[in-house]
Amino acid sequence: MSESTAKLRPFSFVLAVPDLERSASYFRDALGFRLEWPEGSGWQLVSRGDVRIMIGHCPEAMLPSVTGDHSYFGYLNVDDADALHSELVNRGAIILQPPTDRPHGMREFVIGTPDGHRMMVGQEWPAAN
Repeated sequence: MSESTAKLRPFSFVLAVPDLERSASYFRDALGFRLEWPEGSGWQLVSRGDVRIMIGHCPEAMLPSVTGDHSYFGYLNVDDADALHSELVNRGAIILQPPTDRPHGMREFVIGTPDGHRMMVGQEWPAAN
């Protein structure tokens, strides 16, 4: 079987949230993302570096906090997990697990959102010199 010639490009995550304004404010204030789209469309694009997350106003959707491990939506690779962790703590982010060295060669921590979405942040460990 041959590999497709269709090139995959950088991606965006898509999240359903019950309160768009609250979620957009959290991503901006606690996680350091920029708000990219004008208000009023029922959607907001937030970005930080190459990471883009589209959050949609879905007040009737099941909260991710009730889905257990299925509430993880992304894994973000970083160069310095401890520095990002420190920044996010100072911003008031929801940190569900502090940086921890894992046997699979990553130093990881977990960020939460007010609705219960979770994303893992990881750095190759031990760090390359």
